[in-house]
Amino acid sequence: MYGKMLSINSLNSTYTRQKALPSNYKAEQVSYRLKALPAYDQVCFSGKKSKAIASIGPDVRTDPPDIKKKKYEKELKAYQIKLALLQQEARKQNKEIILVFEGWDAAGKGGAIKRVTEKLDPRGFKVFPVGAPTKDELNHHYLWRFWNKLQGKGTITIFDRSWYGRVLVERVENFATKKEWKRSYEEINNFEKNLADNGAVILKFFMDISKDEQLARFEARENDPIKAWKLTDEDWRNRDKWEEYKEATIDMYENTNNKDSKWHIIQGDCKKHARIEVLKIITDTLEKECDIDPDKFYPESVR
Repeated sequence: MYGKMLSINSLNSTYTRQKALPSNYKAEQVSYRLKALPAYDQVCFSGKKSKAIASIGPDVRTDPPDIKKKKYEKELKAYQIKLALLQQEARKQNKEIILVFEGWDAAGKGGAIKRVTEKLDPRGFKVFPVGAPTKDELNHHYLWRFWNKLQGKGTITIFDRSWYGRVLVERVENFATKKEWKRSYEEINNFEKNLADNGAVILKFFMDISKDEQLARFEARENDPIKAWKLTDEDWRNRDKWEEYKEATIDMYENTNNKDSKWHIIQGDCKKHARIEVLKIITDTLEKECDIDPDKFYPESVR
């Protein structure tokens, strides 16, 4: 379940004022207004334990949430502009933002992170693709390497895989003893509580897909020379342990879904839908944390 190293580039600088919108848009084309969407907890089951558990890792998802391409492109632009503005406001208010991405192999973590960061000021965020610990890191408590990566107040730190590897891959692959990974639930909860008590905004996403969809993506990668590097023998081995990872994920959710660090389970069989959901959750949360009045804060075109 440890991801491969990804290169996440920030494309473009922030849209800081309405006049910074692309000049080639005519007035009637500029509006990126968003239609009302269902509350994301109706889709992602944030904080709703029974539905969340029922949704995780089915063999087949017969009717996954979807979004049309034209609507997706419109909403993607709007949310990215909103997030770019919110990044600057969070910096002014000295807010520390921590985004955690976990999920199945090929569930769309990298694609979601790319859309989150595309319009952000690259000086204000950093993405950490987390792999197996180094020899030096193994000499310390497993949370040590994550403490060291946090960027601090006024910044956004993004983890592509995280400290939850302790209760996922390390549990399933027997890299940690049962006593160690069971103890880690309390350690992780205390770690996140310390961060939240110090003012950090923590958002945790589990990118969820069906087993059938994962197979389709694996096969597509295998046959695409541009994406073949994303698929390894380890991915296939992890797939063979689907039920074990599913059980570990449910235990993770039940033990670490807390008031100040909730899990948002994103149904990712449709990549476009999943990306919009992630952006919506982040922007909605930052509006509340920064005490934003959307009607006054945003340009009229994205309200």
